[in-house]
Amino acid sequence: MKILDWYILKRYLFTFFMLLLLFIPIGITVNLAEKIDSILEHQVPFADVASYYFDFTIYFATLLFPLFLFLSVIWFTSKLANNTEVVAFLSSGVSFSRFLRPYMIGASIVATFALMLGMYWTPLASKGFNEFTYKYLSNRKVVDTQKIYRQINDNEYIYVSNFDVSTKRGNNFTLEHFNGNVLEYKIHASSIRYIEKDSSYLLTNYNYRVIGAEDDEISFKRQKDTLFSFDLEDLTPPKYVAETLTYNELTRFIAREEVRGSSNINRYKVVLYKKWSLPVSVFILTIIAVAVSSIKRRGGMGVNLAFGIVIVMIYVFFDKVFGVMAAQSDFSPLLAVWFPNIVFGGLAIYLLYNAKR
Repeated sequence: MKILDWYILKRYLFTFFMLLLLFIPIGITVNLAEKIDSILEHQVPFADVASYYFDFTIYFATLLFPLFLFLSVIWFTSKLANNTEVVAFLSSGVSFSRFLRPYMIGASIVATFALMLGMYWTPLASKGFNEFTYKYLSNRKVVDTQKIYRQINDNEYIYVSNFDVSTKRGNNFTLEHFNGNVLEYKIHASSIRYIEKDSSYLLTNYNYRVIGAEDDEISFKRQKDTLFSFDLEDLTPPKYVAETLTYNELTRFIAREEVRGSSNINRYKVVLYKKWSLPVSVFILTIIAVAVSSIKRRGGMGVNLAFGIVIVMIYVFFDKVFGVMAAQSDFSPLLAVWFPNIVFGGLAIYLLYNAKR
């Protein structure tokens, strides 16, 4: 690598990580000011609070990754342009594509970091962050507890009209066992309660019906202890469960949930696809930032920063809106996650073409 490459690459990485280090304490301060009353009210141990803010740091950095990257590239490239350094580079015979090369090297380093972050480190931080939030800071339900319908294996389906996680008790439980398309037997109980001691279930008003060719065979018990091929977490997984799984764990989890007919499958796929889309967005946003800020403007750096903030906010808006749309409807999760990259990828090509001219 030549002096030009090292000069730009060092400023690329230094500005990006310095921006992270500057904004993360601000995010922690704002969050702490908002949550301090709940923390004091629940008398949360200091070790738990410290662990929460360590997880919050990783969670917060991942969430605003595109914003930090885009603003850092615009910031130092605008300084190069205002100091006429970009003009000096290009007038010395360096093509714009050659000028862009150290940016792409820096983007590759950051994209690799983002990929490792999303695949392995962020899920661990997300688990601690969400568990603390739902335990101490939120009154929202952490699991879906109404009208739970799931396929638990190739032949069996279960239904519970409602489930109370705190008491581990559900009402109107039904299990149906099929052989192909033929219903062989059906279990119904007015209530089901999970016995944590031996991982069994207590059924009240147990009704067992074997479907016969002509007559059905029915048996009834007031109470019955039994074992099933599912556990409590399979019955009511947390809403944020996908965020807490590494890539390999998440792919296996989605495959299992698809078999079980989960209603949240799109939500899980959005999380999966974002693990790949974020590293790609690093290259797209870098190209846009360089193309926008490498030109010396009358308004100086402020104009470039204002334009950059507008672009990245639109990007984040598209990312959030289409992500929610896919999670809450039949909209394709793959298209929802990649749509911002497709649109802004086209914008990057257009701006790069004009910057070269």
